[in-house]
Amino acid sequence: MMDIELARTFLEIVSTGSFIRAAERLNVAQTTVSARIRHLEQLLGRPLFIRNKGGASLTPAGEQFLRHAPTFVQLWQRTRQQVKVPAGRRAVLTVGSEVTLAHPLLLSWVRWIRRFLPDIALRVHVDVPQDLINQVASGMVDVAIMYAPQHRPGLRIDLLMEEKLVLVTTDPEAKRLEEASYVYMDWGPDFGRQHDMNFPDVAPDLSFDLGPLALGYVLASGGSGYFRMSAVEPHLAAGELHLVPDMPQYSYPVYAVRSANSEESVVGPALAGLRAISEGHIET
Repeated sequence: MMDIELARTFLEIVSTGSFIRAAERLNVAQTTVSARIRHLEQLLGRPLFIRNKGGASLTPAGEQFLRHAPTFVQLWQRTRQQVKVPAGRRAVLTVGSEVTLAHPLLLSWVRWIRRFLPDIALRVHVDVPQDLINQVASGMVDVAIMYAPQHRPGLRIDLLMEEKLVLVTTDPEAKRLEEASYVYMDWGPDFGRQHDMNFPDVAPDLSFDLGPLALGYVLASGGSGYFRMSAVEPHLAAGELHLVPDMPQYSYPVYAVRSANSEESVVGPALAGLRAISEGHIET
């Protein structure tokens, strides 16, 4: 009988493209990863990977196994969760989000689930994007709210809403991007490419990779930066921040990520609530 860790290890190698990086992600020795794959190949009677200088690529047999491995892992994880269902509840649902989406979107969703789905036991998880997508793929998290989810086998990705990244400043007289006081927030590769096209000569000397931290810095120390409209609306209304006129705005869509094999009777109603929340006005 196949150990579920063999399938997890296989998927981690596919995700990273490397036995070495998979070992780092799984926090085990590379020899352990290699031994697991050898065992899995023995069980299946076929080689699954071709190892080369660039990493590891799938054989035809590996491509076939990739169609089924996510289901094995997700089914096992869901089974473990359901065995531990608290008394008086019909199921356990684990929801999560990236840090920047935890408040208010995830918080609003958790409150909605507790109010309208009282027979569901709830687990709430916040993490960095790469770990979060791995946890959905492995079945540890049922549904996650994310900005730019990586497409992985066995996942279903649905658009929730379109956020806007806008340039705001603490200076009410500002008419353009002032490089000396500009704080660069890294919103990912797509934003970076568009930003470079619009501001090819701008080289900020201060950058952040966490939106709330960057926004807190601008509010405390002054300056400007690109932030989510939903996050800056209260500060615009209070006069603490101001939109810089005629500056480009960038789309920043929000997605719900779940297993393609998730339990629809549990996940479906919860997602309906999430969509209703995301379509309305979300206060931050």
